[in-house]
Amino acid sequence: MDIATLLGLGGAFGIVFYAMVLGGDIMLFVNVPSILIVIGGSTFAVMSKFGLKQFLGAGKIIAKAFKFKLDSPDVLIAEVVALADLARKGGLLSLEGKEVSNDFLARGIQLLVDGHDPDVVRTLLLKDLKQTEARHEWGKKIFESLGDIAPAMGMIGTLIGLVAMLANMSDPKTIGPSMAVALLTTLYGAMIATMFALPMADKLGLRSDEESTIKSLIIDALLAIQSGQNPRVIESMLKTYLPESSRDEPVEEA
Repeated sequence: MDIATLLGLGGAFGIVFYAMVLGGDIMLFVNVPSILIVIGGSTFAVMSKFGLKQFLGAGKIIAKAFKFKLDSPDVLIAEVVALADLARKGGLLSLEGKEVSNDFLARGIQLLVDGHDPDVVRTLLLKDLKQTEARHEWGKKIFESLGDIAPAMGMIGTLIGLVAMLANMSDPKTIGPSMAVALLTTLYGAMIATMFALPMADKLGLRSDEESTIKSLIIDALLAIQSGQNPRVIESMLKTYLPESSRDEPVEEA
């Protein structure tokens, strides 16, 4: 579970809610037509920009912002070095049936065991990487679009409210309440964009970068194993994926 995501969203909405409570009756900030305009209107407007499959798939992708287990580069490097040592002693066929912690690494090992040409291995693994990046990119774009559209829908709701208010200018008592309701749609749109949609888009971008880095590390490792490089050379090469401050530390045992 990503604690930063939970704390960030919970803290942001919690502070705003607390400020509303301090301002008086919390029901002053609840208006069903405004909610329908902003949430319903934004949802359908975003849906119109993407395919239905892409739009519905965003629900699965957003789960990565809350629950995402990233393989440790240190552990992967140690695991790969052990595999490289095994392959150097017993050949690539000695890797068959070897249990590994990462599914992408397991698929790559199977390609090596099957005897595919290095160019074929590289092409297939890079295709898998590109497809993963594309899925993440679509999810990110959907939430970026929601971040753009929600404030605009809030403004549309405000204009609708202002039109209704101006139509009843003959009754001064209705001006204040009508103006408050009109402004609520702007508030809802700003909250959805600033406190949810745009942070989620950025978090999905971060997750995509992290996963791409891990897969790139694995691709380099597999090609190095296939070419028969020395396990220590492979370890030194893969440590370039680590922060510079961690490169001189011994990797964890697999």
